[in-house]
Amino acid sequence: MTKKQKKNLRRILISGALYLVLALSSIWISWQPVLLALCYLAIYIYISQDVLKQTWKNILNKDFMDENFLMTIASLGAFALGEYSEAVAVMLFYQVGEWFQSYALERSRKSISALMDIRPEYANLDVDGKITEVDPEEVKIGQTIVIKPGERIPLDGVVLSGTGSIDTSALTGESVPRTVREGESVISGCINQSGVLHVRVTKEYADSTVARILDLVENATDKKSRSEQFITKFARIYTPVVVYSAIALAIIPSLFTGDWATWIYRALEFLVISCPCALVISVPLAMFGGIGGASKCGILVKGSTYLQDLSDVKTIVFDKTGTLTKGTFEVTQVTPVSVSSEELLRLCARAESFSTHPIALSIERAAKLENPQEGVSNVQEVAGKGLIANVDGVSVAAGNRKLMESLGVPANDLPEGTGFGTIVYVAKDGMFAGTIEVADEPKEETKTIVQLLRKYGVQRFVMLTGDSETVAKAVADSTGIDEVHAQLLPEQKVEWLEKILADRTGKLAYVGDGINDAPVLGMADVGIAMGALGSDAAIEAADVVLMDDQLDSLITAIQISRKTMGIARQNIVFAIVIKVLMLILGALGIVNMWGAVFADVGVSVLCILNAMRALSVRKFRVNAPQLK
Repeated sequence: MTKKQKKNLRRILISGALYLVLALSSIWISWQPVLLALCYLAIYIYISQDVLKQTWKNILNKDFMDENFLMTIASLGAFALGEYSEAVAVMLFYQVGEWFQSYALERSRKSISALMDIRPEYANLDVDGKITEVDPEEVKIGQTIVIKPGERIPLDGVVLSGTGSIDTSALTGESVPRTVREGESVISGCINQSGVLHVRVTKEYADSTVARILDLVENATDKKSRSEQFITKFARIYTPVVVYSAIALAIIPSLFTGDWATWIYRALEFLVISCPCALVISVPLAMFGGIGGASKCGILVKGSTYLQDLSDVKTIVFDKTGTLTKGTFEVTQVTPVSVSSEELLRLCARAESFSTHPIALSIERAAKLENPQEGVSNVQEVAGKGLIANVDGVSVAAGNRKLMESLGVPANDLPEGTGFGTIVYVAKDGMFAGTIEVADEPKEETKTIVQLLRKYGVQRFVMLTGDSETVAKAVADSTGIDEVHAQLLPEQKVEWLEKILADRTGKLAYVGDGINDAPVLGMADVGIAMGALGSDAAIEAADVVLMDDQLDSLITAIQISRKTMGIARQNIVFAIVIKVLMLILGALGIVNMWGAVFADVGVSVLCILNAMRALSVRKFRVNAPQLK
């Protein structure tokens, strides 16, 4: 609670206590009318001083058609009619509603800005063995920093030495620490829980993960949703209309009945009831809560307009590599023919040991050889086909089917593999030895996520990828994707997305992580980037960033969006229905000023409490028991 909130709460409690004492004492004590009026006036001035000041300031600025003006006119009018108790009650309960509004907004802001705690205060710069504590912004790319246990990682980099357990929860929402070793990347904003790490800096602070996240968080609420824009426009028209309606209600019936006091009192009730607080605050507060709840789950939403659009997504377009698949090549199948599986993998790994191609590196990792290049000679690369090498006096050829055919090695009867990856054919001394399949496999949860998204009303799933047609179709078949467009250049992805946008129903979301995804992320109604491992360009172009790189978070984001929009709609309908009903009853004289106070303050408090439910969210996980 802020100092201002504490001050306002203290003022409300003191005013409430004095009002209660005065109201109860007037039942047993016969107060002098003037003295009673002065006591109520003193309480009124104490509780309403900020409202009166703001109203006067707005009048001087000729922009006074707001709730402060409505409450001031209504309460002063009640005083003029001798309804002192009700005049104070109107302002007292109005201040209670405003305090609840302020407190709820502060809670929402705190949930959004909790990520501000990831801002590093210093970096331990290592220069020739001497460690100096400096501002992270002073550290340059290539310099070495030291991160001790318990310290926050100040800059992105690569571990030069040391092993540590990294707490990534502030960024990804994941509670399980991640172990990092020499050669692995670390990102700023995480906490090193154990071990001393020497890290070579790869990005300056301004371009680091923590700086980008802070910028996204700080600007998250700048863009208003369509619902918020509607409410803002509605309030600007609504306030003058009710003021003029109240004037008409006070004057027109009085001209016919001559009962000015009754109709002026009803007009004042009309003003109190019509105060648009509940409408003006309920939708933005729900959006604040939704964005705040998402940030706690490691999902950064760059504006409430995107939060609203997520609730209406009917088409989702995916990139393949790193989004639907794991993004790393692994040996998935070894099919030996004339040698054992271990020997086949060993021969191929040694022959490929001088190559830096991702496929060659994945085979080396699978073989787990200590000195793979030892005893390897006469390595010849055959362009577009593979390579031939001498391994301990044995001729080994590794490559595609064309290489086997060029060497006269028959390989026609071998299976083609699972279809997800590349087949490496291996021959030993001119005899076919077997095949090794290397693939970027689909993420285990992808198929389940697609099935769940269908239940959430997503009607169409499309994959746009630069990979081969065979691999793309295999991934699509295994994950439940409806439509595949493969072997696409970045500009062709843009062309296809334009066609899909022209033919879509509802909103379209694009999910990707690569540099080539940046143009299409910007074109989509909602661009969603896989954040922790995604490229800088993709994260900058996206409207929503999934910091943990898990597709589960896509479900979480949609759940939060729909819950938030449901709360916003509930508040709008509830506020309008109660307002209209009470306005009619007030104009007919069926309810008094107390009913007017409920219609204003009571509705506002109920809408605020309902909006705060948007903060309460649970991170979706496919294997979580509560989601079965």
